[in-house]
Amino acid sequence: MNLDFTYKNPTTIHFGKDSLDKLTEELANYGDTIMLAYGRSSIKKIGLYDQVIDILKESNKNIVELSGIMPNPTYKKVVEGAKLVRKNEVDLILAVGGGSVIDCAKAIAVAAYCEDDPWQKYWIDFEPISNQVVPVASILTLAGTGSEMNGGSVITNEAVKLKMGRVFPAEVNPKFSILNPEYTFSLPKYQMVSGIFDMMSHLMEAYFSNEDDVTTDYLIEGLLRSIINSAKIAVENPKDYEARSNLMWSASLAMNPLMGLSKTQDWQVHMIEHQVGAYTDCAHGMGLAAVSLPYYRKIYQAGLDKFVRFAIQVWDIEKAGKTKAEIALAGLDALEEFTQECGIVINLKELGATEEMLPKIAESTIITGSYKKLTTEEVLEILKTAYTA
Repeated sequence: MNLDFTYKNPTTIHFGKDSLDKLTEELANYGDTIMLAYGRSSIKKIGLYDQVIDILKESNKNIVELSGIMPNPTYKKVVEGAKLVRKNEVDLILAVGGGSVIDCAKAIAVAAYCEDDPWQKYWIDFEPISNQVVPVASILTLAGTGSEMNGGSVITNEAVKLKMGRVFPAEVNPKFSILNPEYTFSLPKYQMVSGIFDMMSHLMEAYFSNEDDVTTDYLIEGLLRSIINSAKIAVENPKDYEARSNLMWSASLAMNPLMGLSKTQDWQVHMIEHQVGAYTDCAHGMGLAAVSLPYYRKIYQAGLDKFVRFAIQVWDIEKAGKTKAEIALAGLDALEEFTQECGIVINLKELGATEEMLPKIAESTIITGSYKKLTTEEVLEILKTAYTA
């Protein structure tokens, strides 16, 4: 562990079938006005909306609703929510849904009392927070982003075709999050497996960096193996509680800062996918899957030993009779086979991209990288490979 770090996570997790029972006692810690933020109709279909409304009313809370938060939340929606917060003097934003709803709630929390342009200040200039932050809490219905236990907020500014992520300090983390795996049972398979690759990508972005012996890498390998095992079970039986509970908790841990401690980290896959998402509005996990394989095949030689370790420790690739390069590529082949087994889309064309979009996506992609720094031309090559996969 050669890099210094400071770690803090103030989120209280209530996990399990009866976790919603904790909402009443948590609400007692906040003022009278609660903003209920959610997506479209899914929480109503599973009866969760009515349950939450009943608890809020029993707790004598004034309810302000912000509905219609989209899978890739827009800055326009953030502005709408911020106006509601100020107008109603909201004491707590309760996000009920998946990571997009929670990301949007956190964005609203930091934007509501910002006197400057929040987009420019917090997502472009990455300035420290200098205004009041409204507390956020969450009830999770989709496992993938880990937003329920971190300060991350990914927002799409449609006006400028830019999708930007910002990991805010721990003060922006949800104060508490309620995680009942049963809330994920009704998700379509497409959304479930998209979330599965999302959580895997979060782990791989941290993993493929550094060359020293870092405890974090061992944690990541274990989580990846757990996700792979549980994903295969959940694909066959979406209502297997043990598998879905393992996936839900793995997602929370995968994008918890804990899994990046003492790591330089990469995040190039996310930077490329963010722009794919800005142009196509595709499911985030599917976009990550499409970009990951051509990206890793492009850079693996620059981090060869780690890709060899990934193949052996995560995918059980036999090393006898193989060169390091062959082992590394076998590991990436195993990753691709896993996506096929789960029904994860790895073709950008299927995700709504057009050939005309690709140069624009490449030109607007932020270059990060760990083992290898890409050029814009190399990003375009990766996109072209993903387009024809």
